Amino acid sequence: MKPIIIAPLTALVLTLNGCNDSASDETADNPYHLIKPGQIRVASLGDAKPYTYTNAAGQFTGFDVEFFKNVANRVGIDDVVFSGQDFTGILSGVANGRFDVGVAAIGITDERKQTVDFTRGYLAGYLTILASPDAGIKDEKDLAGHRLGVVQGTLQDAYAVKNFLDANLVRFPDNNTAISAVNSGSVDAHFLDYEAAKDYAERFNLVDVADIPSFDAPAGFALSKESKDQLRKDLDQAIVAAMKDGTWKDLYQKWFPDSPMPPQYLPDAFKDSDS
Repeated sequence: MKPIIIAPLTALVLTLNGCNDSASDETADNPYHLIKPGQIRVASLGDAKPYTYTNAAGQFTGFDVEFFKNVANRVGIDDVVFSGQDFTGILSGVANGRFDVGVAAIGITDERKQTVDFTRGYLAGYLTILASPDAGIKDEKDLAGHRLGVVQGTLQDAYAVKNFLDANLVRFPDNNTAISAVNSGSVDAHFLDYEAAKDYAERFNLVDVADIPSFDAPAGFALSKESKDQLRKDLDQAIVAAMKDGTWKDLYQKWFPDSPMPPQYLPDAFKDSDS
């Protein structure tokens, strides 16, 4: 009976060892637990110039796009695929595993941290109210009783709910739709980020009513809470490296030529630091 008992046990041990080897190989081939090994699938926006948008050729470009590709290259991944989503679909797409990362100047907030994880912050700026010149809105106090557009789920949406209590909020899926509503007169103003507002103001002769600081919620790259710890840590190191060597500064000057530069992201901020 002894050989009969030993043989199945031996086979079991060999089978388990085979499973362990397979699991080890899978981890080695895909250490970041990406949807497709060696490729990062990114949920983004196609109309948030100069952060993320599609150009005339249908390719994604902008500050966030170029910066993320540079950071991804530093962790050893060149294959980065961007897909356009509504803003509300970015975080849900990352959380449910349809995308590896969300990249769209996404402000880091406690509420969003309940759904996804974030890298360290890499961008901070202002929020802007753009109004129709016929709306009679001269500052944020004049918003009372007026229809104010916001993109659903954005920092502007959350800020408006807390601070523009007397405004009538109208939610849109993206900036283009909201600006069209301003131009048609169906809303009186739109609340969006400062950089995108500059472009819309120039193109459609809209009035910049107010610029509101948003440095308490810097933008970060969003990642799933499932098995992304190593990716987050390596992206954090790559972000710092890109700030230290001046890459971040160069891209900021390229995409935001007339905007003040946050000193915390410039090379001098890292002179006496190893992180």
